[in-house]
Amino acid sequence: MDLQIRSFATGDAAGNVALSDKVFDRAYNEPLVHQIVTAYFAAGRRGTKASKSRAAVRGGGVKPFRQKGLGRARAGTIRSPIWRGGGVTFAASPRNYTQKVNRKMYRHALCSILSELVRTERLIVVDTCDIAEPKTKALVSVLSKFAVKDVLLIADDVTENLYLAARNLYWVGLVDVATVDPAMLLAFEKIVISKAALTQIEDQLK
Repeated sequence: MDLQIRSFATGDAAGNVALSDKVFDRAYNEPLVHQIVTAYFAAGRRGTKASKSRAAVRGGGVKPFRQKGLGRARAGTIRSPIWRGGGVTFAASPRNYTQKVNRKMYRHALCSILSELVRTERLIVVDTCDIAEPKTKALVSVLSKFAVKDVLLIADDVTENLYLAARNLYWVGLVDVATVDPAMLLAFEKIVISKAALTQIEDQLK
């Protein structure tokens, strides 16, 4: 499979790149992609929410008053959930939300997403993702040649100029190959990736 390469500076055609059918020509496996994205977001949860149950609250070791004769409801501790200062009835405790994902499943999901991006013409390959000066206006001018307004830039090396130019644009995401994840690939309308970054991703998924 061949995909056209475009010049990042001018937007014109700059040759073709051969893609592996094993990575970029797979059927879209929506259940697997959903499972991988769900697991990705679950792994990002901190799971540190905690509150004290009646067993964890300090005090309450002595029965507050005798069982009978006072006309009051019986009570065994002042740390009961129905008392002020008592414990929480169903207290939250720290937990781990991570889900097990096999490496083969993760790679298959990425290949499925990349294949769908190619089929729907959402993947734009460019010769490089660098600009001459750290100016937001310059980057906007470059991206206007690709007619994109919601784009993820994947560079093989995020230079300082590119980072400074992209950080104020809310509709532009910028990552390198090491930090690409499935949720990010699905979140943006278009993906602009450098040829070198595409080769690195292809080598990792083969």
